[in-house]
Amino acid sequence: MAAETLDAHRVLPLEPYVDLAEYMDRGGGRALVAARAVEPEALIGELEASGLRGRGGAGFPTGTKWRTIASYASAVLETSVIVNAAEGEPGTYKDRAILTANPYAVLEGALIAAHAMGSRSVTIATKQRFGDVVERLRAAIVELHDADWLGQVEISVFEGPDEYLYGEETALLEALDGRPPFPRIAPPWRRGVVEVVAYDSDVTSESGLAADVEMATPAPDNLSPPVLVDNVETIANVPPIIANGAAWFRSIGTEKSPGTIVCTLTGVVTGAIQRPSVVEVAMGTRLGDVIAQANDQIGDDVAVDDDDPEMHRVVAVMTGVSNAIVGVEQFDTPVSYEGFAALGSGLGSGSFIIIDHRTDPVAVAAGASRFLAVESCGQCEPCKRDGLAIADHLAKLCRHEPDALTLESIEDRLGTITRGARCNLALQHQVVVGSLLQRFGDRVQRHLQESDEPTEPVLVAELLSIDGGIETLDSSFADKQPDWTHDAVDSGRAPAERLTDHRA
Repeated sequence: MAAETLDAHRVLPLEPYVDLAEYMDRGGGRALVAARAVEPEALIGELEASGLRGRGGAGFPTGTKWRTIASYASAVLETSVIVNAAEGEPGTYKDRAILTANPYAVLEGALIAAHAMGSRSVTIATKQRFGDVVERLRAAIVELHDADWLGQVEISVFEGPDEYLYGEETALLEALDGRPPFPRIAPPWRRGVVEVVAYDSDVTSESGLAADVEMATPAPDNLSPPVLVDNVETIANVPPIIANGAAWFRSIGTEKSPGTIVCTLTGVVTGAIQRPSVVEVAMGTRLGDVIAQANDQIGDDVAVDDDDPEMHRVVAVMTGVSNAIVGVEQFDTPVSYEGFAALGSGLGSGSFIIIDHRTDPVAVAAGASRFLAVESCGQCEPCKRDGLAIADHLAKLCRHEPDALTLESIEDRLGTITRGARCNLALQHQVVVGSLLQRFGDRVQRHLQESDEPTEPVLVAELLSIDGGIETLDSSFADKQPDWTHDAVDSGRAPAERLTDHRA
């Protein structure tokens, strides 16, 4: 792999920009001037030509999304622009890294989006717990205001809840409107749930989504305000595309996944890799080369000294808790949406949680299962009920406390957990846990036969920081109850029941 392929710094500079003046000295602001000089159609066309795909996880074509939202413009209610900075996927820190090092590109991209959508409202939806990041963002907004960048656009920062589901697009919009972060039955481009209730008869199951999500059709009187929601990394790519052109953006990456991607490299347990970090690489870079930036030992061909704490042989990676596990024999895969899809997995948000040879994969499955079960809102009963049962069975398996039907029960619950699901969390549970148990079936049997040492589930939780090569997880998650409290005893009531009487 050529050195220049790995050394890519399009949206994540090597050193944080000190201020807006430094950003402008390096070409910042040119894109906004150019964008405001042309019609929205030209901007959308350039994004379509660039092939930029959303960096929030799904990889949906950004230009297509912008064109679709623009087509839903209401004559009554103005379109709003939302930047999704509610980063909570385990093992992911790239959005916060971008906002800390280069908030100006995110804000410039959001202003370009506002021009394309005819919007005078931009909201950066982040979390209250991201204190330093929020402070940096607010200071940058003041700089843009003082430099007369905003024009007629108002930029605000919303500090939302800690829950994982807050990052789901419809749940984020619910939180912005003052409700709990529960995914809803409505198109993500439509803001507000009043109209959804009014048009229950317009619900269709032809959404094409994997988790049997039923989506409401457009309101016939066009009273629902459209909203464009893009991820931080996605929106940070907009200014260089508009300033330099679609061909420049496509000059690196692959045909179907052009440009760069910002990846987070961490260990599933502290010490599993040598250099936890956030790196920007060209799409198409070999996965093993990306991982090698954080860890020198990969695969069975590496001599491992079990007495040397610096030696960590990587055997697999999780891409957050959203996709199937990727084994070491698949590390020649190019980091691209099509590359990971060919594996039957997904690139997600570019988070690579590394499992080393000393980590019990059954304990990892138990930890991932508990995270998803606890973070389930409970609107869909199988998601919460089956999820908690799977997590409990896996924990007992780790501790050598299973009964004769433990494995059969896990498999049965994985088959029913997605029934009636309105978001992808249940599908994630099915895929992540199922792929771990399938890949490491020998370790499952060793626990059943008690030939492995008993262990506890690995803590799988939100990544709070990467500082000086040290990753810090949200250790308080270990005490979080399924009802989303930190009480000593769980109430037994799902969050959807406990926090509101209204079901969207």
